[in-house]
Amino acid sequence: MAVKHYRPYTPSRRNMTTSSFEEITKKTPEKSLLEVKKKKAGRNSYGRITVRHQGGGNRQKYRVIDFKRQKDDMYAKVVGIEYDPNRSSNIALIEYEDGTKSYILAPKGLTDGDKVISGQKVDIKPGNSMPIESIPVGTMIHNIELNPGQGGKLVRSAGQEAQLMAKEGAYAHVRLPSGEMRLIAVRCRATIGTIGNTDHENIKIGKAGRKRHMGIRPTVRGTVMNPNDHPHGGGEGRAPVGHSGPMTPWGKPALGYKTRNRKNPSNKFIVKRRK
Repeated sequence: MAVKHYRPYTPSRRNMTTSSFEEITKKTPEKSLLEVKKKKAGRNSYGRITVRHQGGGNRQKYRVIDFKRQKDDMYAKVVGIEYDPNRSSNIALIEYEDGTKSYILAPKGLTDGDKVISGQKVDIKPGNSMPIESIPVGTMIHNIELNPGQGGKLVRSAGQEAQLMAKEGAYAHVRLPSGEMRLIAVRCRATIGTIGNTDHENIKIGKAGRKRHMGIRPTVRGTVMNPNDHPHGGGEGRAPVGHSGPMTPWGKPALGYKTRNRKNPSNKFIVKRRK
């Protein structure tokens, strides 16, 4: 999908780009697959902010995505490619032979009228879903399960792809977009192809208001706060951070500090750390 540039009739328009939405073929969502999405503004059940910089934003409905793809050996026709405000990738509305409709993540190259299928052994085509044990080594995949039947958890963002590197016994070696090499059970399902909307990473926001439309509130630098609010705060005028390195608001090192639990049970499945 191409990036759209505008004539600079305002300062913000000069630096703003948007998606051209060339892949989008269906404007309105399927009502039967919509759910209410309540706003939390980063607050927990006690009303305390647990995630900062969230609030406001445009009203959204959640599109129910089929990450499991368990309707086996039944072809589904692509009705249209739609925009989803809840994710960076586009989604495809498919209709099965029995009339059931569902949403899937739209891979690159999938268009209206194409047919997709899931099963134990199906064709290696974009949008088809199958267990990793049925996928040839070297194939690009996305929407990968971590546990059989759990539904896709990995590689779901726009333009992302993972590569099946090898299969050995009950596990397969999968190289994730981060560069991490991970062992995943061959009974887990994955979808063939690269996720579409590849130019999403090239879009420039251009103005602060556009971030507010997304529900993202302003981020204040720690160095301009008071010392009781941030480790970087305080001092006369512009002062250095006053530590050996940058700190988080909670006093943890911000750069190079490993936060992963050393006793995490899934450590044994990581063959090679990300770059």
